[in-house]
Amino acid sequence: MLYFILRRFGVMLLTALALTFIVFYLTNLPPNLEKLAKSEASARMTDEDVASWIEKNGYATPVLRRYGEWLGVMPGWTMLQEDGTTRGRCIAVGSDPAAAPRFCGLVQGTWGKSTVFKEPVQKILGRGLSQTAWLMLAVMLVMVPTSLLLGVLSGMREGSKLDRVLSTIAIASTATPEYVSGVILVALFASATAGLSPILADWGWISGKTLFQGTATSAMDDITFWNFALPVATIALYGIGYIARMTRASMTEVMTQQYIRTARLKGVAFRDVILRHALRNALIAPFTVIMLQFPWLLNGVVIVETLFNYKGFGWTLVQAAGNNDIELLLGCSVVAVLVVLVTQLMSDIGYVFLNPRIRLS
Repeated sequence: MLYFILRRFGVMLLTALALTFIVFYLTNLPPNLEKLAKSEASARMTDEDVASWIEKNGYATPVLRRYGEWLGVMPGWTMLQEDGTTRGRCIAVGSDPAAAPRFCGLVQGTWGKSTVFKEPVQKILGRGLSQTAWLMLAVMLVMVPTSLLLGVLSGMREGSKLDRVLSTIAIASTATPEYVSGVILVALFASATAGLSPILADWGWISGKTLFQGTATSAMDDITFWNFALPVATIALYGIGYIARMTRASMTEVMTQQYIRTARLKGVAFRDVILRHALRNALIAPFTVIMLQFPWLLNGVVIVETLFNYKGFGWTLVQAAGNNDIELLLGCSVVAVLVVLVTQLMSDIGYVFLNPRIRLS
């Protein structure tokens, strides 16, 4: 097991380097640097002024060197200005250049400064991730038990009326993207002129104009059922159908195995057959799918957070991409890559514990 984990860590490191370099190269293309120069200095800059700004800010060096500086494995650039002062990547404004460190990158914990929010990237990402973490936690608490229950109930009685109904619901939820289901939920439960809210208000069942809030901005300070239910339901609906379908397929396959038939012939109660024999083996494949939901949630909340104006990681990513905030984009890419790789590792380790055949081999 230790050798397996070490080997996976080696592969993860190489994968992270490759993916982050691709993102670094794409975000540092000349058109992006020119756009950054004009947004930071002046939109009316000439081509000569743009080239001068790029050189003075350390963007004219080869991309591999800049990538090494960003990682913190190569010394940061320095440049002597016309007024005799020294500027550099690791030199803070107003500080002594002689006291500045030579290396300042990801390895040293320096992620750069956002050109849009004018704050350190770590602070922005920490704030966004903390908001998204609550959203992901609520989604997983709703999505995982519901999808497993639907999948197991559907797979227990393959071809039955219950199976057909639950399978139809799962397919319909999976086929509906978040930007459609979110709008439908808002129209049904958070509109003062359409849906159920006007009817409930006329009947006197609700005190306000709407049953739920159509925006989750207030949930950033105080999470309640009424301001958090719609974004959670929008994300969970899509995942429930996908996991339920995978659980049904796995449960259906397990129920046809010989040891299940033997247990049934020996007179074991159907409930005990499901709980003691079938359920654990049926959860092996869904476990991998559930672990893959974490990176999907982290990157898939972009639409939902934008739709409900919830300023988490997805909203931060949209702002960074829309405003050509290179440092913040690179920070978002690092977080996304790490979440994907760590969840993949946890999935592989959990798969080994769930499946004894892999553990023995």
